[in-house]
Amino acid sequence: MDVAALNVLGYEDFVKIFGNVVEKCPSITAVVWSKRPFANLSALEAAFYEFIDALPDSGKEGILRCHPDLAGRDLQSGTLTTESREEQTRAGLNALSSAEASLMAQLNQDYKKRFDFPFVICAKMNDKATILEQLLERVGNDRAEERERGIEEVKKICHLRLQALMLHKL
Repeated sequence: MDVAALNVLGYEDFVKIFGNVVEKCPSITAVVWSKRPFANLSALEAAFYEFIDALPDSGKEGILRCHPDLAGRDLQSGTLTTESREEQTRAGLNALSSAEASLMAQLNQDYKKRFDFPFVICAKMNDKATILEQLLERVGNDRAEERERGIEEVKKICHLRLQALMLHKL
């Protein structure tokens, strides 16, 4: 899709196409639609980032809470969003050994207990070994550091999803 086509999309079409750029947060997409016209993909991406950055800490944590556990129940039951399923599969999280699956489940549980939001990492930019390593490392961070780190990962996910949508839609 080129930027001219993007800029003429109606509200419903824009939200339908870009509604999951930030996992399960179509309300962000609705606000971004109102910022049109966009000069280019970077401007569209910046509009998403500006909205996220302007949120209070509780809003940022709300975004993190919209993300599923990695290799969790949603992946096993097939209830992930299409984007998350593709990203987790690409990282090999659908093919964990039973020991890896048990470790991942325990680490996810420990992480959520410590921070009250799930561990977020751009699965598409990592493999299962790196994800496990990062989960082990990041569970030791403080809440503010981890909230910031999680939001930076959300932005990486957003960037890759926007690129894919702009290349393949319309």
